[in-house]
Amino acid sequence: MGQKGSTEKKEARKRRDGSPEEPGQSKRCRGCCFPLLVALLQLLLGVAVAVVAFLMSAISPSLLTRETPHWAGIILFFVSIAGFILYCVTYVPDERTSLQFIVKLLYLILCVIGLVISVLVIAFAGHHYSLTSSLSCEQVGGDCVCSLDRDDPIARSFVYEAAGDCEVISGTLTLYFLIQILLNVAQALVCAVGAFIMWKDRYQVFFAGLQIAAPSTQHWQRV
Repeated sequence: MGQKGSTEKKEARKRRDGSPEEPGQSKRCRGCCFPLLVALLQLLLGVAVAVVAFLMSAISPSLLTRETPHWAGIILFFVSIAGFILYCVTYVPDERTSLQFIVKLLYLILCVIGLVISVLVIAFAGHHYSLTSSLSCEQVGGDCVCSLDRDDPIARSFVYEAAGDCEVISGTLTLYFLIQILLNVAQALVCAVGAFIMWKDRYQVFFAGLQIAAPSTQHWQRV
C-alpha cells in the first residue's frame, strides 16, 4: 500500500509539473513582449512622421498634401492602437473567441496598409528631396520662386508662398524630406515585421495577449 501510494504521488507530481500554470500565476506569454514592442515602435514612428509633416507644412502653405504626409502618421498611429488592443486581448487556444480572431485579422490588414502607405511616402519624399536639392531660388517679396534652371526661361518654376527666407526651401525643407524618408523606411520595416508575426504559420510561432490554460490538463496546445 505504501509503495502504491508513493507511486501515485509521483505520477500526480509529474502531471502537475507538465501541465500549464494556472491563469493567476503567469498570464503573460513568452511572445507577448515582441508584438508589444512592434506596436510601440509603430506609435513612436507614426507620431514622429506626423510631427515632421506639420513642421513642413508650417514652412509654406503652398506645399501639397503629398509633400506633408501627416495623414500617414495619423493612419500609422491607429495601426499601433490595434496592436495595443491585440496585446490586451485574452489569449485563448485555437482562437475560440471571435474578438481574438477579429483583432488579429484587423491588425494584419492594418500592418499591410501601413507598409503600403510607408512605401508611398518614401516614393513621394524621395522625389521631392531630389527636386528641392537641385532648385535655384530667389526672393520675390515674401515669396520664394524656385526653378530647376535659372538661365532657362521656359524651365518649370515653383512658388513657395510666405516662405520668408529661401534658405528654408533649399536647406530646412530638404532636410525634412530626408527625415521623412528615414522615418518611413523604419516604419515600413516595423509594419512588415508586424504582418509577418500575424501571418507566420497561422500564429503558431508568436503568441499575443494574455495566456490562459487549455481545457485539457494533460498537454498544452500551441496556436
